[in-house]
Amino acid sequence: MKTTTAIILTSTTVAVSGFSVVPPTTLTKADTRAINTQLYGLFDGVKEAFTQPPSSLDAQRETPIDRWMGWSVVSENEVKETAVPADFVDSMDEKNYVGVALKKPMGIVFEENDSEYGGIFVQSVTADGAAAVNGSVLPGDQLISVGTTSVSGLDFDDALAAIIESEDENTKLSLFRGSAKQFYGPTGPSKEWLVAYCEKGGVAIAE
Repeated sequence: MKTTTAIILTSTTVAVSGFSVVPPTTLTKADTRAINTQLYGLFDGVKEAFTQPPSSLDAQRETPIDRWMGWSVVSENEVKETAVPADFVDSMDEKNYVGVALKKPMGIVFEENDSEYGGIFVQSVTADGAAAVNGSVLPGDQLISVGTTSVSGLDFDDALAAIIESEDENTKLSLFRGSAKQFYGPTGPSKEWLVAYCEKGGVAIAE
């Protein structure tokens, strides 16, 4: 006569690495739904992390896991980009502009900026000319407007034409006291500010 040995498991649940493994025969429909909900919730979080757009801090160094866990990475380059340039001149501060009204010939030698920027600047002031007598115009000044006409960014002939065609006894010039890069570069004035500045005829005339 053969003897049959039966092995009965006294525990229906075995813990494996933080998950509960339950024999399928003991699961109810409610248990199955609960487990599926937990697993979907876990993997939904992973999926969301990988589909999130990179943060503005450092898109190349930050990983989806960093975003999922809320970790932030700040690069040295970004810190440098936010620093104010050492040669910064506020192009939307009228203190950095000068206004003069001069008779023609003015005694100013203008020169065109590099093609990268356009516009013209004061190359020199001739001795005993109207500008030299006035004393307000300096070499390097950027010509911004003639009367209420904006000449910023124009080529040499067009910018100079605004002075030649002026019929005023004393032609008003508004000049920016800074370089072409400071006016036409990234730190230059906004279009709205510049339009309003020229429409009112620039800054007050220096006496």
